[in-house]
Amino acid sequence: MSEFNKQSPDNKLTMFVLNAAPELEEDLIDYLLTFEQIKGFTSFLVHGHGEHNDLSVAEQVTGRRKRVQYEIFLDSTVIPLILANIAEAVGKDITYWELAISNFGRVEL
Repeated sequence: MSEFNKQSPDNKLTMFVLNAAPELEEDLIDYLLTFEQIKGFTSFLVHGHGEHNDLSVAEQVTGRRKRVQYEIFLDSTVIPLILANIAEAVGKDITYWELAISNFGRVEL
């Protein structure tokens, strides 16, 4: 049984998503790895589309901005701990959101 399936009824499993500027990647990974409540996470390169307020000329021409996205399955009570010092430890060009998870498991050998 997964550790997430052993959570208490008061805790809610959440997918916490962080979307950050590429220059914050290494510091953000180091920061996330300091939390024992985070058992692992997935990161991947993405492109942001939308508002052009802070885009460079090249980004405005292509209509996209490079970003790095992280997906972390964790108990929702951990999120305030992560956010408490993220700006000081990593930087401020980070967007985040939470998604409720109704089920989680692994298909193992």
